[in-house]
Amino acid sequence: MGEEDSWDSLNWFIGIRLMGGLPDPTHMRSALLNSSSNSLRLLCLPADLAGGVARVDSRIRSTISPMDISLALGSGGPRGSAHIGVLRILEREGFRVRAISGSSIGSLVATLYAAGHTPEELEQFFVALEPAWLSAWPLLEGAGFLSRRGIESWLRDHLGDLTFEQLKLPCAVVAVDLNSRRGVTFREGPIVSAVLGSTAVPGLYPPEEYSPYLLIDGGALDPVPVRAARLLAPKLPVVAVSLQTPTEQPFVSLTAQLPVSAAVAERITGLALTQTFQVFVQALDIGQRELSELRLKLDAPDVIIHPDVGHINLWDRVEVPEVAALGEQATLEALPTLRGAVSFPARFRRAIRWGGAP
Repeated sequence: MGEEDSWDSLNWFIGIRLMGGLPDPTHMRSALLNSSSNSLRLLCLPADLAGGVARVDSRIRSTISPMDISLALGSGGPRGSAHIGVLRILEREGFRVRAISGSSIGSLVATLYAAGHTPEELEQFFVALEPAWLSAWPLLEGAGFLSRRGIESWLRDHLGDLTFEQLKLPCAVVAVDLNSRRGVTFREGPIVSAVLGSTAVPGLYPPEEYSPYLLIDGGALDPVPVRAARLLAPKLPVVAVSLQTPTEQPFVSLTAQLPVSAAVAERITGLALTQTFQVFVQALDIGQRELSELRLKLDAPDVIIHPDVGHINLWDRVEVPEVAALGEQATLEALPTLRGAVSFPARFRRAIRWGGAP
C-alpha cells in the first residue's frame, strides 16, 4: 500500500468514527497494519488495537455514565496504602471506578477492590497485612530472601479461590514472565496466583510458578499498568496512580532496611549480604522511578495522580492511615483534572476515537 492509499484509508477511518460507527475490525487492521506509512500508524490511534480489537467487558458495556473511569494502580510496596486514599476520595467525589488494573502492590489493592471491598475495609486489611507478609523469614525454599507462605495465606483468607471472571469489576493484573522475558496481563483464571506473581519482587521473593509462566513483579516492566486499564474499558478515561517520585522532583536518598524484626536486623546489619541488599533496593527504586515516567509518557493516561510517598522505602514499616491520607491529598489536588477528563468535550473526543455516543 502506497502513501496515497494510506491517506485514503486514514480518511475512511476518520469518516467512520465521526459518524459514530465502529469500522469492521478486519478492514481496520488491514488499513493500519499493512500500511507503509509511519504517519498513518501514529495518527490512527489507539496503538493497543495493533494486537487485536479491545473488547468491552459485559459488566460495564451497557451502563456507562459520565463519571465513570478506569483506574491503573502502580507498584511501590508499602507506598501502596496511598491507593486506599485515592479510592476513598474518588468515591466521595462521585467518580465510579468501572474497571481497574494493578501492578505489584497495586494488583493487591485492585483485586480486593474489584471483589467488592470498600476503602475502609482495605485499610483494615492493610493494617493487618505486614505480619503476614513478613511471617516466613528466612527463605529456605526458593530464589529469594523471603518465603511467600505468609502473603499467600493472607490472600487466600481474603480472596479464597475467586477467579477474575467472578469479580464485581473488570480487573487486570500485570506481571513479568521470566521464561518468555515478556510482560503478562491476567484478566481471567485464578486471582491469587496472578497477584503472587505480580508482587514477587525479584531477589526478595521467589518467582511464582503459574504454568506456563515463571512470574516476577509486574513493576519490572509496567510500574503503572495504564495500557491494561485502557483495554478493560476503552471508552473511559484512564486515571493512573503512580507511587514513584516524578523525575523533575529531587531524588530522596533511601536507607534500605531488611524486612525483619528489629532484633534480627541488629544482628545482621553489618553483614556483606545486608549491605548488598541495601544497594539492590536503592538501585531498584531508581530504575522504577525512571521506568514509570517513561511508561506514563508512552501510555498517556488521561489523569496522573502522584501521592507524595517518595520518602517511603520499599520495606519501611508505615502507619497505613497516614499513607492513605497522602493518597487522599493527592487526589483532592487532582480534582480539577479529573473533572476535566469526564467533561463533555473530553467524552466527545473519546467518542470520535472509539465510536458511539459521548
